[in-house]
Amino acid sequence: MVLRLSYIKGGGRHALVLVECFWQTRITASKSCRKSGAAKMDIHQLQLFLAVMDSPSMTSAAEKIHLSPGAVSLQLHNLADELRAELFVRRGKRLVPTPAAERLAERAREVVRMMSQIRQDFENDLSKDVRPFEFATGVTTLIYQLGRPLRQLRENYPKADIRVTVGVTEEMVAGLLDRRFDLVLISLPVSEQNLRLIPLFDEELLVVRPSTRNVTTGRIGSIRAAELAGVPFLLYPKRSNMRRVIDSFFREINIVPRVAMEADDTEAIKRLVESGFGYSILPEHALSDKSRFFHKFRIEGHHLKRSLALATARTECPRKLTESIANFLHGALLQESNAGR
Repeated sequence: MVLRLSYIKGGGRHALVLVECFWQTRITASKSCRKSGAAKMDIHQLQLFLAVMDSPSMTSAAEKIHLSPGAVSLQLHNLADELRAELFVRRGKRLVPTPAAERLAERAREVVRMMSQIRQDFENDLSKDVRPFEFATGVTTLIYQLGRPLRQLRENYPKADIRVTVGVTEEMVAGLLDRRFDLVLISLPVSEQNLRLIPLFDEELLVVRPSTRNVTTGRIGSIRAAELAGVPFLLYPKRSNMRRVIDSFFREINIVPRVAMEADDTEAIKRLVESGFGYSILPEHALSDKSRFFHKFRIEGHHLKRSLALATARTECPRKLTESIANFLHGALLQESNAGR
C-alpha cells in the first residue's frame, strides 16, 4: 500500500491539499486464486475487515456493521482473493487472524483513519463542522461596531473555532478569493464579480477640525465645501477603500485636498487632528468621544457616506457554517446600527 500525503503551510495553519490513498499490486492472479468479476478493494471492505478483527466472532462483527454473517464472509473472501493471502483460519467456532491479517490491519487502520480525517476536514454539517472559521474586518469597524455582535456570535456558536483577522478591503477580498477567509465585512464598492454581497447599512462620514478647547457636546455643525480648499488633511492611505470614497467626494466638489499625512489607524488620525496637525474625514461611529479636542461637521449640500456589507466567495458548494454565521451577523449588526440611531 502506498500513502501519499502533501501539505502546504500558510497563515499559521496547515491546509490539506492532497491525500491519495491507493493500493498497488503487481501480482497477476491465477484463475484458481481470483474469481472472475470479484469486487475491487475499497474503504468499506477495509472497515468490515477491521470490524471482524476487533470482534470476538463473525456474528458479532456482522451485527456491529448491520450486515448478515454471509455477506461479511463473502467480503472477507473477496478481500483475501484480492490480496492473494489467507487472512483467517478457523479453530473450532472461532476465526483466528493470520500474520498476514495482522499486517493488513495495521495498514488498514492508517487508511481508515486518514479517510475519516478527510471527511472531517471537508465536513459541511453545522453540528459536525470543527474546521477553523476565518472572519476578517477593518479595524475601525471592529472597534466601534463589532463588540457586541461578536460576543453574541461566540455565545450562539460556542463550539465554532472563530478566528478574526484585521485588514483593509483589498486584502480581505483577495483572502476570500483564495479561500483564506470564510466571511469578511468590507466597505463598498468593490469591483470583484466572484463575491456574494450581503448589504448592511450606510455610515455617514464627517469632517473633523481641530479645536483649541475641550469639546463635550455631540453637536454636528455645518461647513461649506469651499472652506476645505487649501487646509491640511490627514487621510487614510490611497490603497484603502475609504480613501477612494473620500477622493471621489473631493472630485465631486472640484477640490484637490492638501494631504499632509496618511495613516491606517482611525484613532491615530483622531489624535493627530486633536494635536492640530490638520482636518480629516472619519466615520461617524468613530467620533462618539464624550470629551475631545475637535469639532464635527457635515458638508452643506452633500451627504458623504460609506456603505458596509458582508461578503463571501461565490461558490457552488457554500459552507453551511459560513451561511449561518453570515445570517446571524447580518441581523446582529442591523440591530446594533438601529439601536445607535
